[in-house]
This record gives sequence, structure tokens and C-alpha cells, in this order.
Amino acid sequence: MDQRNLLLALVISLAILLGFQFFIQRQTPQTAQAPTQGSTQATPSPAEGPAAPTPSGTIAPPTPPDITGKAAPEAAAAASREEALARTPRVQIRTPKLRGSISLVGGRLDDLVLTRYHETIDPKSPEIVLLSPEGSEHPYLADFGWLATGGDLPVPKRDTLWQADGDTLAPGKPVTLSWDNGQGLRFEETYTVDEDYMFTVTQRVVNNGESTVSLAPYGLISRTGTPKTLGFYILHEGLLGVFDGTLDEVKYSKIKDKKLIERKTAGGWLGITDKYWLVALIPDQATPVNARFVYAGGDGQDKYQTDFSYATATVAPGGTAETMSRTFAGAKVVTLLDTYRDEYHLPLFDRAVDFGWLWFLTKPLFSALHFFNGLIGNFGVAILVLTVIVKAFFFPLANKSYRSMAKMRKLQPEMTKLRERFKDDKQRLNQEMMTLYRKEGANPMSGCLPIIVQIPVFFALYKVMFVTIEMRHAPFFGWIHDLSAPDPTSLLNAFGLLPWAVPHLGPLEVVNIGVWPLIMGLSMFLQQRLNPQPPDPIQAKVFMFMPIIFTFLLARFPAGLVIYWTWNNSLSIVQQYVIMRRAGVPIGRSASTT
Repeated sequence: MDQRNLLLALVISLAILLGFQFFIQRQTPQTAQAPTQGSTQATPSPAEGPAAPTPSGTIAPPTPPDITGKAAPEAAAAASREEALARTPRVQIRTPKLRGSISLVGGRLDDLVLTRYHETIDPKSPEIVLLSPEGSEHPYLADFGWLATGGDLPVPKRDTLWQADGDTLAPGKPVTLSWDNGQGLRFEETYTVDEDYMFTVTQRVVNNGESTVSLAPYGLISRTGTPKTLGFYILHEGLLGVFDGTLDEVKYSKIKDKKLIERKTAGGWLGITDKYWLVALIPDQATPVNARFVYAGGDGQDKYQTDFSYATATVAPGGTAETMSRTFAGAKVVTLLDTYRDEYHLPLFDRAVDFGWLWFLTKPLFSALHFFNGLIGNFGVAILVLTVIVKAFFFPLANKSYRSMAKMRKLQPEMTKLRERFKDDKQRLNQEMMTLYRKEGANPMSGCLPIIVQIPVFFALYKVMFVTIEMRHAPFFGWIHDLSAPDPTSLLNAFGLLPWAVPHLGPLEVVNIGVWPLIMGLSMFLQQRLNPQPPDPIQAKVFMFMPIIFTFLLARFPAGLVIYWTWNNSLSIVQQYVIMRRAGVPIGRSASTT
């Protein structure tokens, strides 16, 4: 019974890891990582929800009334991004981390490139393109405007030509766009940008006319086309927002089914997220807004939009109405999101990074890694340091486990005698075994504890490796240039000695075993040699194959995770060896037969 329980516990641990790989790493047919650009949307009917969109149009909030003035013209064939940008006059954007422009036609933020990030680890590879304009293959943009809630009042449209008081938007150098409707109303949008990825947009209406007007400011993010996603269950890619302090994540498939999701909130934010990139609208945190997630499909295109609208403001003759909102457009750097959360009092803004339901463990692990990386300058070494700290935390539990295992190993000759003596009486054998365990203070389940206590840390560290941009393209030493990716070596390229990349083998990808997974398997084998050998031959064979199974299982996991597991095994071997020597237990398999 004792060995059966031990075997069962190990099988459960293995099943957890196998299930983890199958369910959490399982990919949908859409499997790409590069960000795709997004959309503009069409005008819906308030009663019917989103209607069939006019290509390159916008989906407008139904309350207040539709943005009918933003309807799109006849669809044009998709052009290259460069051609689409050249069609309209623009205000350039230049910051230490961004390059892009604002279109003066429509006054839209529709061109952003993240200059600090590249598509691959090659620094000469293309920079990450985040936003693209109407007319390109995948439009993805942010827009601010006004809804006229009474009468046929001219407001800015998608083809409105704005005037700018400067040619470049940069930190400390704001730009104001202005347009006069010819009926006494002057509309202004003042853009500012910080050193990172936060834009502040101040919308202002000056009423120089003779009549009172009613207007409702709004903001929207629009994306055309369903981006190719990784399809991992542990990663949210799609629409998301925080409404009244609650995070709401909506996958593309869900909004396709529902078409329209509406929320009312005071404080919060909403947007569209990729694995590493985020575009988010941030309304005034003290002002109630109507927020929406919207989908519309037509002409073979999927169109997604997140938007919000403020309550209607009345502007008397000679008066001015002003509203300030923000837009985040950039990389989901954890410390930066934390800073924005605290500075602007944005609830759960750091949760744009999908730390998952174990966030209370995952984020502290990331914070520790980030701290040690700041001291050492290498995330791989930071993982080694963190592993030592985790081992120290579990040191009392592990010590107790290894002492019990040492006793089990010491008792193996007596256990063998009991099995021979009561081989025909299983019930009596179990009773005698339990009596022996109690007498010597041994625990047959002790060998499982070192593995089981690692599982939550393993999951949390995997999450850190997978979702944080800080781990993206983070090097270690030697051939490991990206800790968030699997070991790039394989037997198929002589472990990197041959001049070709590891081929992708689809379902047979598991055979691409690199150097670090092999080292991990060896460390697991050596650790197993210190454990008491099961007397039952079948169980002994199962245990013998465990290192091989785990080697194949972890072969396609992030290299940083395999390094963690290997280093953890190595520390466990040293700890267990010292305890066994102190206990006077012989080292080696031969000890089990003495």
C-alpha cells in the first residue's frame, strides 16, 4: 500500500504537468505571435445593436445617439501601410520609445511604431508596428470626438481636416488640433505624450455662437480583422476593461457571439490587448461614462471596437466645455503599468498583464526576478538566485522529507525481508509495514513532497516566463538568447553545431530535445538515485522512466523554466546527499540491497 500511494502521488504530479501542457499550452488553429493591426468600424442602429459595417467606418455609442457624422465613404482597396499614411497630412510623433503620427484628416491617432522592440531577437528585424491607418490592410486606431445630441449640429467627421499648431508631438511639446464648424463652435483636441506610452487628450469646445448646444465627448479604439492569437488558455488576448473595480476580459470569440456588451462605470479603463501590447482608453476617473465592447462583421471583415461616452454637456453662448481623457498605446511593461496605476489612480491597470488567478504568487515572483535582474543584469542568473530563495523558504519541509527518505532507504533491507515473509498475505504485509514506519518515524510519501511543493512555483514561474514582456528575448548564457522560448538546440542540428535551425515537426515537436532539457533529465536521474528504490520491480521501472518522461515533457517549455527545474534539482541533490551522509545511509543503488 505504501509504494502504491507513493506511485499514485507521482502519477498525479505527472498528470498535472501533462494536463498543464495539454490544456494550458494547447493552441487554437490561429497560432501567431506578431501583432496585427486593427480596425475602424461602422455605425449601428441604437435599437438593433451593431449593424453591418461600412468598410473602414466606425461603430458609434448608441447612447448618446450614433456618431452619424463619422460614417465612412466608399471602401477603397487596402493599400500598403506606407501608401495609406501618405494619403493624409500628419503631425509627427517622436518620443524615446515611439515613432508615428496623427492624421489631420479625422484627427486620429493611427500610426505608432514601438522603437524599443523588434519582431525577433535579431536587432535588425522590423520594429513592432502597433497602430495603422484606414486604408491599410489592418487598420487599428484611437479616436476622440463629440456627439451632437440636439438638432443638426455640425461636429467633426472622419473626413474633417483639422488644423495643427505644430508639426511634431513630443514629450514637453504638446500639439493642439482645431476645427471651426462655421456656426460659432470651435472644436479643439490638445495632445500631450510622456516619455513612455501615455497620451493625454484634452477635448475642448468653445461656443462663440448665439445658441446653447448639447454635446457628449467620446473616445474609441477600433480594430479591423481578428488578429492571429496564440490560443493559450492561460493568456487573454482580446477586449478587456475595468468597470467599477472589476476586471472584465472578453475574447474575440465571445464578442462575436454577443455583438454588444455595455457597461456603466465611474473610474476604470478599457481597450484591446495582445500578448505583449496594449491600446487602452482611460476616461476621467471621477466622471461616470457609458462603456461598450462592440463587434460588427461584414464584407468578409471582423470589426472590433471599445468605446466610451461621457454624459451630455450643455455649452451656453460664450461658454467652454472641456474634458480630459488618456490613451495608453505601447508595451505592457509591468513596472510601468504599476507606475501609471498609482500615479493616475487607475484600478487594476497592472492586470493588463495576464498574471492569472495565481497573480498573488505570480506577480511577487516576477517582482523578485525583476529586482535581482536589476542587480545582476541577467534574468537567467536572477532565476538561479530566486531558486535558492525558494529552496530556503521550503528548507524545513524539504529537510523533513529527506530525513524521512533517508530512513526509508535505511529500512529497505527490513522491508525486503517483510515482503518475502508475507508475500502471500498482503493485508498482514501492509500492517507490518505500517508498524515498521511508525517505529522508525519514516513516511513512505516523503519522496513526493519535493516534487509537489514545486508545482505552484512551477506554474507561477511559467506564467512569468510566458506573459511578461521583460522576459521576451531575455538572454542567459551561451546558446540561450531568449529565456521565454524553448531551448533552440536539438539532436536534429547536433545541438547547435550544424548551421541550420531546429525544424518544426508539428505533433512530433516533442522529439526536439535541447541541451538544457537533457541536463534537467540527468539531474532528475541523479536525484532519483538518492531515493529509496521501490522493492516492486514494476514500480521500480516506472520510477526509472520518470526522468525520461519529464525530459520529453519539458523539452518545449521555456528555457528559463527548464533552467529553474535543473538548478532546483541540483540544489536538492546536494541537500539530500548531506542529510543522507549525516544519517549514515549508504549512497548508491547498492545500498538498497545491503
